[in-house]
Amino acid sequence: MSFTFDYEANAEKLAEFESFIDKEKSKKGSLMAILHKGQHLFGYLPIEVQQVISKKTRIPIAEIYGVVTFYSQFSLMPKGKHEIGVCLGTACYVRGAQSVLDEIKTELGIDVGQTTPDLNFSIEATRCIGACGLAPVMTISGDVYGKLKASEIKNILNSYRTEEVKK
Repeated sequence: MSFTFDYEANAEKLAEFESFIDKEKSKKGSLMAILHKGQHLFGYLPIEVQQVISKKTRIPIAEIYGVVTFYSQFSLMPKGKHEIGVCLGTACYVRGAQSVLDEIKTELGIDVGQTTPDLNFSIEATRCIGACGLAPVMTISGDVYGKLKASEIKNILNSYRTEEVKK
């Protein structure tokens, strides 16, 4: 799934970002600060934002892309309003986390690391979140769900979908 970066909708953010780059670019090691600012402003670092960074800093796009893809805090895709994290640590995995994850993927029609087209949900596979006694565990927007069964996933996701309809 791909998302198109909207220059017009992001015009103010781009102006703020370019101003930030201009202030930071001469500082040693400024790329990380610039990437963090971009991630904060746009919610992700699409190629269009990386091209702005490259043009303003004269750092090759390949180098920027390499840093963005190396560090897990940066994302090439926008995150959904509701970020789903499914623990695949040992305790969760042996208690059925894979079937829970598979059900989420089927229900949303996306894979791990992807975001639904409506930008409502994104899925990440995580490691131990420290709730092993509740295995298998997932989080949605900070809410923790434990002792999950794949059969419960649709109702849980629907509660977040319903939340959108109520607003």
